[in-house]
Parts: sequence; structure tokens; C-alpha cells
Amino acid sequence: MSYTDMQNKKIHQGRNIKRFREMLGIKQEALAFELGDDWNQKKISLLEQKETVESDILAQVAKILKVPAEAIENFDEENAINIISNTASFDNCQQPAFFNNQPTFNPLDKMVELYERMLQQQKEMIEKLERLIEKN
Repeated sequence: MSYTDMQNKKIHQGRNIKRFREMLGIKQEALAFELGDDWNQKKISLLEQKETVESDILAQVAKILKVPAEAIENFDEENAINIISNTASFDNCQQPAFFNNQPTFNPLDKMVELYERMLQQQKEMIEKLERLIEKN
């Protein structure tokens, strides 16, 4: 595939939403809950099948997933793999330059951050359910 072909290739935004959602360990039901009352798991499934997602919905999803909307709009897995395979040298089992054995972040800090985010989401969900119960 030539560079021009890669530029003209359509990015599948729905599939990118699914990739980011799964990487973050967020279920379709949880994403639907965060998007509001008119969303459900089935609607998220349909959203993830769409090649192009409306910009307002894309912005909402990006905000919930805490990723830039541009990441969802522009991520092309095939292109990323091509770039990596064309720049990485695995000859003689040498380590490619882009691998860094010393991460610039503490993995434990990231786990704590994720755990805190999950607790906050759970707290918000409980509060929302309590408000719904109070209405009824």
C-alpha cells in the first residue's frame, strides 16, 4: 500500500471508539450510562459500527473516555503498524530505538489513578441511582 493510499484510506471512528473503550476497560453499558438516558448498550454497539460519528457525539465520548477527540478521529491501526514495522529493526534481536525499558511514568501510579477514576464513576452512578429512586 502506497503512502497516498494510506492517506486516502477512511478512518473507522466507531471502531476507534471501541478500541479506546476496551483499552480503558469500560463496558458498553457504562459508556451508555455516562452518555445519558437515551443511550443503551445496543445503541453503543451500533455507534461502534459507524465509520463516521457525528462530531458532537464524538466529543462527548472522547470526554467520557478522557482521550482527545482527534485521537478517535485520526487513529489508524494499520498505518501505525506499517510505520512501526518500517522503522523498527529486529535484526540480530537488537532492541528497536522506540522501546524504552524505563517508562516515564510509574505503573503503580497509573493503577491508582485508574482505581480512583473507577471509584469516582461508581460514586457518581450511585448518586444518579439515588436521585432516580427519589423521583419515583
